[in-house]
Amino acid sequence: MTYRSYDFLAVEQVGRVVIATVNNPPFNLVTAALMEALIGLSEELTSDPEALVFVLKSANPDFFLAHFDIERILELPSDGAAKRPQAGESAYHAMCERFRSMNKITIAQIEGRVGGVGSELVMNFDMRFGVIGKTLVNQMEVPLGILPGGTGTQRMQHLMGRARTLEVILGGRDLDAETAERWGYLNRALAPGEIETYVAMLAQRIASFPINAVRYAKAAVDAARLGEQEGLLEEVLLFRQLLRTQEARENMTRFLKIGGQTMAGELEIDRINAELNRAVR
Repeated sequence: MTYRSYDFLAVEQVGRVVIATVNNPPFNLVTAALMEALIGLSEELTSDPEALVFVLKSANPDFFLAHFDIERILELPSDGAAKRPQAGESAYHAMCERFRSMNKITIAQIEGRVGGVGSELVMNFDMRFGVIGKTLVNQMEVPLGILPGGTGTQRMQHLMGRARTLEVILGGRDLDAETAERWGYLNRALAPGEIETYVAMLAQRIASFPINAVRYAKAAVDAARLGEQEGLLEEVLLFRQLLRTQEARENMTRFLKIGGQTMAGELEIDRINAELNRAVR
């Protein structure tokens, strides 16, 4: 699939992996135009039948994504009583839900600062990776007299619990990479110079695996939102559906042929997992 050209976003596709690089100097402020580009890209990604992994990163080593344009926020309607929105009213919320629920694996490669709505956006991604001594997370809304209104108060709790969410949101202080990893915001806090190699490796590794297995595995994990009993039933259904695919049966047969289910093979299961799919893609 050929992606459109976007202002402030450079998009490239390498096999099943789509990579978007944000570049809105000087510090990747989330302007209305950048938001429009991200919304458009999320729509294209959702409809791409071949893409399996999406990586969002920044051209600026010091800033991943900043907050939303405060001048634009000041232009939002503020007269009269505030009204509760209708479900589906927000194009931004719809974009976040697309990134969260699309049948692709979404990864944020956060090499510098991320704050405000930029942080809220990537909390809807499947994975987030940062850099020790570089990555800093800051929810700066409460000091301004507002609150995170772009899914942050809801999504952050799923990642790191209520008390830590309140500390980050109410404190308005920088959250360093090591603490963000320990608290669950980041999957990993990597040493400087390692993040590009690691994220690229992980993205390509996932993209090499059977496409339905990756998509159904994400769907099974997300089924936990249905409640434990319904989630377990959905997991079994998805497993049974995959078991009936030719690709699964071929891969399991090949697994046995290349040394899986032997003592030597089981000790090197990481290598075998990679070899299993490298040879057939």
